[in-house]
Amino acid sequence: MPTNSDIVERLYQTISGRKGGDPETSYTAKLFSRGRGKIAQKVGEESVETVIAALSETPERVISESADLLYHLLVLWADCGIAPADVWAELERRQGVSGIAEKNARPR
Repeated sequence: MPTNSDIVERLYQTISGRKGGDPETSYTAKLFSRGRGKIAQKVGEESVETVIAALSETPERVISESADLLYHLLVLWADCGIAPADVWAELERRQGVSGIAEKNARPR
C-alpha cells in the first residue's frame, strides 16, 4: 500500500509533467500558463475555502477542500522548482524544536 508521501510524490510528478502542456486540455497546464501569481492566488482561495469548511461545514467538505488546497500547493511548488522532499526535509529539521523557538530563530 502506498504511503501518503508516495501519493503526494506521484501527484507532484503528474503535475510537473503538465508544465508546458496544452492549457486547452489540462487544468494544470492552464494554471502554469497563467503564471505564478494566478497559482498563488488559487492557493489563497483554496486556503480560505478550507477554513470556511472547517468552521461551518461537514468533515467531508473539509477533506475535499483540503485536497484542493494540497493540489494547488503542489502546483505552486512545481512552479517554484520545489520538490515535496524539500518540504519534508524542512519539516524533519523542525521536528522536536519548539514552535516558539523555531519562529523566534527566523530572520526578521
